[in-house]
Amino acid sequence: MIEDGHYCTVAPGIKLHYARCGAKDAPLLLLVHGFPEFWFAWAHVMPAFAERWQVVAPDLRGFNRSSCPADAAQYRADALIGDLVSLIEQLGGGKACVVAHDWGGALAWGLASQRPDLIDKLVILNAPHPIPFARALLEDPEQRQASQYMNWLRRPGSEERLSADDFARLDGFFVAESKGAWFDSATRARYHEAWSQPGALTGGVNYYRASPMHPPTDTEPGVSRLNLDERHFRVRVPTLVIWGEADSALRPVLLEGLERLVDDLRIERFPQASHWLVHEYPEQVCASIQRFLQA
Repeated sequence: MIEDGHYCTVAPGIKLHYARCGAKDAPLLLLVHGFPEFWFAWAHVMPAFAERWQVVAPDLRGFNRSSCPADAAQYRADALIGDLVSLIEQLGGGKACVVAHDWGGALAWGLASQRPDLIDKLVILNAPHPIPFARALLEDPEQRQASQYMNWLRRPGSEERLSADDFARLDGFFVAESKGAWFDSATRARYHEAWSQPGALTGGVNYYRASPMHPPTDTEPGVSRLNLDERHFRVRVPTLVIWGEADSALRPVLLEGLERLVDDLRIERFPQASHWLVHEYPEQVCASIQRFLQA
């Protein structure tokens, strides 16, 4: 049984809300969502792991019932990764397996490269490692075009446009790409409730505003101002990447060269899956993760 309503103070003035299931003294399995989701993104997969794990799915900073500071500077990568470090240290006794999607995956890549001592195994779902992402945003026209939405979300007032017409644009993120079969009326109501929390939509788009990892524009250098050293982003923990190849925003080119950056890497491709693969293929995704964690 999933229990939500739990909170953990991870930084001064910052509390993360989380849901959990499984035994509290079992090894920690941390499930980390992306934009524009919240802990409920994992609700249909959490019970599959509860027999062997303490399964914890937090609302990231800026989402749903977690603290939602208004200042975009409070959404820089070091602060967000620090939230996950604190959560693991407090709930997992200093160690966890981490499964992460989208923005959660971006943070998990950083966590794995900076604090490999905290991670036993890492699972990434459609979230690019920063080195191939930066390269593709500069050199691959298809990926640069696919990522233009990031610049739209960075604009002042994007949260108001997202909330207009009863969150029609946000609903469209799910329905347009995955045909929305999983996004039924009950699920839609849960998401609308999360997006309606005070400060939550501003918190979500502040991830984009705080990050330099976006396509360059005439007025913003974006990723072109970065000079990333691969040595600082090397991942030395066993890693499984599960990739929906029909993702319209994150193209398969982002997997190229990944084996040079991850010491122990497995890649599983889902040709028909979109960005929302955990919703579209929950049983298959769970099976892939289970095989990897038990290996």
